[in-house]
Amino acid sequence: MKIIQFNSDNANHQAFTEELNQRVNSYFKERKISMRGNIALYVKAMIMLAIYIGAFVLIMSTSMSLWWALILTVIMGIGEAGIGMSVMHDGAHGSFSDVPWINKLATSTIVILGSNAVNWKIQHNFLHHRFTNIYGYDQDIQTKAVIRLSDHAPLKSYHKYQHIYTFFFYGLMTLSKLIGDFPQLRKFTKEGLTRQQHIDTKKEWAKLIGIKTIYLFLFIGLPLWLTDYTWWQILLGFVVMHFTAGMIMSTIFQMAHVVEGAEQPLPDSHGVIHMEWTVHQLHTTSDFAQNNALLNWYAGGLNFQIEHHLFQQISHIHFQNIAPIVNELTEKYKLPYNVKHTFASALKSHVQRLKELGGHSNEI
Repeated sequence: MKIIQFNSDNANHQAFTEELNQRVNSYFKERKISMRGNIALYVKAMIMLAIYIGAFVLIMSTSMSLWWALILTVIMGIGEAGIGMSVMHDGAHGSFSDVPWINKLATSTIVILGSNAVNWKIQHNFLHHRFTNIYGYDQDIQTKAVIRLSDHAPLKSYHKYQHIYTFFFYGLMTLSKLIGDFPQLRKFTKEGLTRQQHIDTKKEWAKLIGIKTIYLFLFIGLPLWLTDYTWWQILLGFVVMHFTAGMIMSTIFQMAHVVEGAEQPLPDSHGVIHMEWTVHQLHTTSDFAQNNALLNWYAGGLNFQIEHHLFQQISHIHFQNIAPIVNELTEKYKLPYNVKHTFASALKSHVQRLKELGGHSNEI
């Protein structure tokens, strides 16, 4: 894979980067607090895990109608998404705790999504964060089956309707990972990304097969063995759980990068983007609903995506406090700071972009 370089001789951009890092570092030093998680984050992690595991235990141990069981699978899906966004995500970035093994433990909760950490770290930590919204590099804006997420991707006639059908396919996100992890790991290996990350590919293949086998045994095999539900009822509940989690996570992730004002630049013929990497993040990323307390708590700070992209090593529990610093400095240096002030406005903007990417005019 050809590595893109970020290179700028713009003194304004360089000054912004320097002052931003200085101001944010001072914020933590002056308060004598860690950039990583704290007791509030650990309590939230326990709550998310309790929601997910508690609902599963009730299904397994209590006699109830199919409808009540399906409600509990929806609750499991809500917990699954919460774990992915608030626990696993910070752990994978090393920002959940100051203690490395606790970060690894938080990262390992990705097995609850039926996936594995290596694929996630290559796709998300390396490709998405390093090459944000760059077509051909950032996997998050690659075409997903029938969903066109980039201006630079081939346009098909059916994309005209993607603003209608996309959210259904968002619900298939975690389900698709159950199978999709295998060709993805093969692709990363073929492109040399696993070697670049010093990953033992044979070991990862064995772990991946083992994780999937145990996961399917726990969430399909055990209910078949220990409950009175039929095979189709168990499969239905499994799909409902994953559909709920996939819908939540996909929508929140895409509202940070596939919205109005989030650019999708391409490098020049020499593989260079003539911009500071920090400024590139401002041009390609969006915050939304910054004052929504429930969303801030549940979504793991993913609605503060600008702050997250600028400071991956900082836990999401701090984003609301450092956002004013970022906003102030973008105004000072006359740089973009793309914010959708409510969840509804961000969702509307995402639908608008889906329409534009599908070949519609700019009217929603």
